[in-house]
Order: sequence, then structure tokens, then C-alpha cells
Amino acid sequence: MLDIPSRVRVHVETPLAAQNDMGVCDAFEQYAPVREPDAMNAPHPSKVAGIDATVPSPAHTVAPAPTTPAAPPVPTGAGALLQDRLAGWVSDLTTLHELTERLARTATLPDALRELLRAGSALVGARRGLVVLEPADGLGPDTTIGLGLGRADLGHIETVPRSSMPYGRILDGLPGGEGEIAQPDLLAEDGLDPRHREVAARLGYAASYALPLASGADRLGAAVWLYDEPAEPAERQRHLAGLYVRYAAEHLARLLELERTRARMTTMTEELLPSRLPRVSGVQLAARHRTGPRGGGDWYDALPLPDAALGLAVGSVTGSGPSAVAAMGRLRASLRAYAVMEGEDPVAVLSDLELLLRLTEPARSATALFAYCEPALRKITLAGAGHCPPLVVGERRTEFVETSVSAPLGMLACWEAPSVELEAEAGETVLLYTDGLLHRTGDPVDRAFARLHAAAAGVPRSIRHDPGAVADHVLRTMLPGGPDAADGTEDIVLLAARFE
Repeated sequence: MLDIPSRVRVHVETPLAAQNDMGVCDAFEQYAPVREPDAMNAPHPSKVAGIDATVPSPAHTVAPAPTTPAAPPVPTGAGALLQDRLAGWVSDLTTLHELTERLARTATLPDALRELLRAGSALVGARRGLVVLEPADGLGPDTTIGLGLGRADLGHIETVPRSSMPYGRILDGLPGGEGEIAQPDLLAEDGLDPRHREVAARLGYAASYALPLASGADRLGAAVWLYDEPAEPAERQRHLAGLYVRYAAEHLARLLELERTRARMTTMTEELLPSRLPRVSGVQLAARHRTGPRGGGDWYDALPLPDAALGLAVGSVTGSGPSAVAAMGRLRASLRAYAVMEGEDPVAVLSDLELLLRLTEPARSATALFAYCEPALRKITLAGAGHCPPLVVGERRTEFVETSVSAPLGMLACWEAPSVELEAEAGETVLLYTDGLLHRTGDPVDRAFARLHAAAAGVPRSIRHDPGAVADHVLRTMLPGGPDAADGTEDIVLLAARFE
């Protein structure tokens, strides 16, 4: 046999920092360089007595018995060291992949901040920590979230002078706050602020490790992890935590922009709705409104009318986003004008509104319900255009009002439907709502109506005198997770009127 010498050499003195910064392919190139084989070492098909080995053997030749494959050689020395390092890199990449996947599944800013703290504590080996979100542009939102720290603990930390805390140095751009800040033994530090020393002893932490949260050149905040004993993360832990925090900062920047957009949409929608409900003798009013994450066109209104009357209205504009919100504002303002002029005839009010919508916004449709109320007589005259029927809740009955079936506004060349009269008894509450309340349940329409009826029928007698409490009970019963956590993107409007 030929003795073929190995042409592979392994360099084992590479610094650990270089190992962490190179990829697996780069490691192979450095540790095991590939060279052209020598001529004498190039494989050749063997020949015996001038016979080419590629000629197939005769058919009568017995096939060679299968041999048991030899066990792979156990790496020793430099080969074992390289294999261990590669296994460590694969393990680190797997850990980072799992943690970033969990972070990417968070859809809200508070959830993402809590996940950042949990993952970071596992990477640096700390038990507690806090993250301070304070964008440098000053547009907010500013918040502080703790891991293993209660509100009182966070309050104690906030009493420490900001310049003495690592997150304060990072957020304020003080010297030493450009990157990571490690304090392996707080109580042994010279010049530590006395208040910081007192709070650390009270909360029982002896070391900290802080990292800035920045997306590009935009500073978002800082994360700090606290150790119960004097300690600091190893070089490998710092490297992994730095990679994870850089990814987390980009994810937080996206959620921050989404949060700001939602806040703007909510503010704009709330400004287009009544700032307060009117006080009219003989009736008590309460309203509940939730704007969907994309901003919708659901609205409500209550306005005093001549002769001690009251106009109640709810409606919904198709679409979502700023366009739908603006259309909702125009529609509500127009309905108020028509209600003042001819509110005693709800059919005329909706007919005028439909004509305006068809002439000014022919590509848009809307549903609406307008009720002309005479509180002294407890009499209601209402008309609806493709809208959900009101629900009457009282001691003796809980039933939907029988309204005529009609198309939404803007769907027909000319809209008109007969009105319906209703007489409420003393103590009864009439609920007006939009279909977003039904859609948020995630059930089919018929089952959602049944849930609404059951929720209204189950209102405790002790709170039936308060229309706000009635509305809250209905929302809690229909949406156990809360209006903001329930499925669906539609707005929610619930207007309650209790007649005395």
C-alpha cells in the first residue's frame, strides 16, 4: 500500500474572540485549508497484469460478502478541539434562532420588552432586570418594565440619581454610556452614589450588566440585568447577548412605530366623536368605544333637540384607516345638521344623509341608525339603514327591536324604509351598537346575536340602574379577553340609554 501523508494541518491557537466572529465556513477555511493533491497522491484506478479494473466481473463470479463498516475514528487532539468548537457554534446559533423566533412572535411593545428581558437574563445568567424605553426623539412612549421586580422595586430604583445608574448614562449620553456597562461588584466600587448603594442593598443585587437599545443611529432605550452576587457575563455570553439585543432593537423599532400610528389613529377618532354626552331630563346615557388597530369608521352621537327631545345615532363607514376615519367625521357632522332640522322624522334624516353620501362619495357605503327620543313620554321613533337592531333590557323583557330590513346607505339609487316606534318602560335600557361588537366575538352572526342577548339578559339587578355598568357587563360577557385582546380588527361602539 502507498503511505499517503496527510496534507491537513489544524491551527489551535486562534483567540476566542476570533472564533466568535467568524462563520462556520470561515472556520473550515482557516482550520482545514484545501490544497491541490500532488501527482503521486492523486487516486488512480488500480490495474492487475494489464487488465483494466473497470471491466465488469463475470456473471458467475460470487459477489463479495458485505463487510461491516468500520466505526468512525474518534477524533483526538486538535481534531477534537475543532469539533468541540464547531459544536459550540452550532449550539449558539440554535439558541439565538429560538430566542429571536420567540421575540418575532410578539405583536405588542410591552410583550416584546418582557420577552427581551427574559431572553437576555438567560443569555447573561442573571435572575432579574429592567428595560427602560425612552426614544431619543422625545415622541414616546416612555415606559419601564421589570423582570423579577415589582412596582415598588422599580420605584426605589427610580429614586437613585439618574447619572449613577447604567441606564441613565446610556440614555443621557454620559461618558462611558456609549456601549455595554458592566459593574461586577457594585458594593466594592469606589465613588458609588450612596443612594445607589442603599437601594442595591435593599433590593439584594450586587452586580449589573447593561446594554443600549438602538436601531441604527436612533436610541430607543437601555436594558439592565441584575445579579444577586458579584458576577459578570463571560466573553461568549456578552457576544451572544449583543447579537440578540441588536436584533431586538430593530424589532422594537418596528413595534414602536406601529404603536405610535395606533395612538395617532385613536386620538384622531376620539376627537371626531362626542367629547361628552349631553344631560337630558328623563334619560341617562353612557357610551363605550374602542378603535381597532387599523382605525375604523364606527361612530356614535347623542345631541339635544328642540322640545326637550334627544337624538341618538350609531353608524359605521366601510373601510379602515385614515380615509375611513375622515369619512366617518364628515358623515357624523352631516347627520347632526339633518337631525337638528328634521330630527322628528328619522326616515327623512337618513334619506338626506344617503343623498349626500351618493353625491359626494359614490364609491363608499355606510350603515346608520337614528332614533328620535322623547324622554318625558319614554317614546322612541327610529329608522335604520342596514344596521343592527337595538336591544331593550328591562326587568320584564330583554328583546331586540323589530326594525324593517333595509339596505345600507349608498347601495341603492334611492333609500327609504319605514320607521318604527317603541315605548320603553321606566327603568329599561336601550342598547345601540355597531356590528364590530358582534364580529369581535369570532362567532357566526346568529350565534353572536344570541351571545349579545344572553349577556344583556344576565345583567345583575344591582347594576341595572347604571347604564355605564350595563354596558361594561355586556362587553365583559361577550369579550372575556377584553375589547383590546379579542379577535378581530373592527371598532366597537356601544351606546346605552336608560329611561327613568
